[in-house]
Amino acid sequence: MIASTPQPPYYAVVFTSLRSEQDEGYADTAGRMLELAAKQDGFLGVESARGADGLGITVSYWRDEAAIRHWRDVIEHRSAQKRGRQDWYSAFQVRVCRVERAYGFEH
Repeated sequence: MIASTPQPPYYAVVFTSLRSEQDEGYADTAGRMLELAAKQDGFLGVESARGADGLGITVSYWRDEAAIRHWRDVIEHRSAQKRGRQDWYSAFQVRVCRVERAYGFEH
C-alpha cells in the first residue's frame, strides 16, 4: 500500500537493508515493529518492499525529527535494532529526509 501522508513538510526515514541468511524471528519482529511504530506519536505511515535478492527498502513517515528520535529510542525498537545488526542484516543504511514537496495520482 502507498502511505497516506499529510501535506508537506514532514519527514521520511529510509531504511535500506540487505538480509543475511538468518531468518529466525525476523517476520514476527518486523510485524511487531510495524505495530509498535504505528502507535507512536508523530507516525504518519510506512511503505516497504523486499526483492528476491534480499535487498529491502522501508520508508517510514513522521511528523517531525522529535518523533523520529523518540521512535529510535523506544526500548523494544532498540532491542530489534541490536538483533538486526547481529543476525538479520549483512548491511543497512538509514537516511532521514525532510519532505518538502509531494504529489501523486490515483485512478
